[in-house]
Amino acid sequence: MKIMTRCFLLIIALLLFNQDVDAQNSLSISGTVKDLKGETLPGAGIYLSGYKTGTTSDNSGKFTLPNLKPGNYDVLIQVIGFLPYTKNVILSAKSISIEAVLKESVTQLKEVVINVDPNRQAYINLFKEQFIGKTPNSEKCKILNPEVIITDYDKKRRILTVTADQFLIVENQALGYRIKYLLKYFESNFESNIIFFSGLPHFEELEGSKSKRKKWMHNREIAYAGSSQHFFKSLYKNTTKEEGFIIYKLSEIENKKRLPDNLIDYKINLFSSQIKPGLLTDPRNDSLIYWQKRKNEPKTLEVLNRTEVNTDTLVKTIYKDLKTINYADALYIMFTKERESKQYTTTSGHTIGRPPDVPNYQISVVHMINGPASFYEYGSVLDPRSLLYSGFWGYEKVADMVPVDYVPSQKK
Repeated sequence: MKIMTRCFLLIIALLLFNQDVDAQNSLSISGTVKDLKGETLPGAGIYLSGYKTGTTSDNSGKFTLPNLKPGNYDVLIQVIGFLPYTKNVILSAKSISIEAVLKESVTQLKEVVINVDPNRQAYINLFKEQFIGKTPNSEKCKILNPEVIITDYDKKRRILTVTADQFLIVENQALGYRIKYLLKYFESNFESNIIFFSGLPHFEELEGSKSKRKKWMHNREIAYAGSSQHFFKSLYKNTTKEEGFIIYKLSEIENKKRLPDNLIDYKINLFSSQIKPGLLTDPRNDSLIYWQKRKNEPKTLEVLNRTEVNTDTLVKTIYKDLKTINYADALYIMFTKERESKQYTTTSGHTIGRPPDVPNYQISVVHMINGPASFYEYGSVLDPRSLLYSGFWGYEKVADMVPVDYVPSQKK
């Protein structure tokens, strides 16, 4: 009888423990959607950035996003006739309720500004190329509402900035997603050839035949494997090496063979002034060409340290559910489970140099711009402008994005 009583008490204890665990992993974000007058807005689209999770507000303007784990979330709200609304929410021990107050959208002024700029279409085409990317998947992507795009080009600084007062709707027929992307920031600097953009995407599954869905699943596997999201997710779990990533350091040193700028400029000006127009055989032409070549020599040289970086020393845990990295030299990251395609190596312009004995693994370089950089369990970076990607990750853009909670099929 005592044994049966103990078993019964053990079962009760296990049930209570499981209920406590479920409660911690079943948090929710709820709230009410209103306008500036305090009137509730029914039928509002409520989304979680980076996920496929979504719902709509009821007749009273209320909504609930259930079954959420502890973590950091961006809530996106969309109502026709109103500006998009965003709210950052941190879930820890208990569920949270918010009140979202939306502002009405004014579109007439925007339409006037759009019609004034004769270069608008050229800027939009450039934005699409740099935002969606030039990978094979980008060929099957389309922005369905380009009319919401607002462009501004600073001729003096040679900087193109792009904003949008509504969600960009991107249909990706390569991966089977419709993405509602709230663009927060886009800047293309033609002087430095650097592109920064960030935003809040929400993913919706496209409908398709069984064969098409199978193809989408295959393409998603390829897009995720070796991506920055995959890397930071494995870095969070401390499984980078097992998942195919090798991390080195890439440093810059002074090119001591390069002559001083003042000497090079003096020689170029000297021979330029002495050469007479039309005298192509003048030997001073050869001197001018020589000094111009010296002018084009790099001021710094990149040096690869092939001692593997210890992730225990690279990653720090400062806040719960959030880890950070901070470093001086760039990270040189190889993904050994996939190779660079011929299209990438020949036409992308993003290739990174490699030692002669290294196969054509996918290589990316990550520069720290504004450290430390923080990242979450699912591989998303808190501030995208804290890091600058070149190489394969600089090549991949929105056309190769998958939701942050995407799980490869072999792990399901």
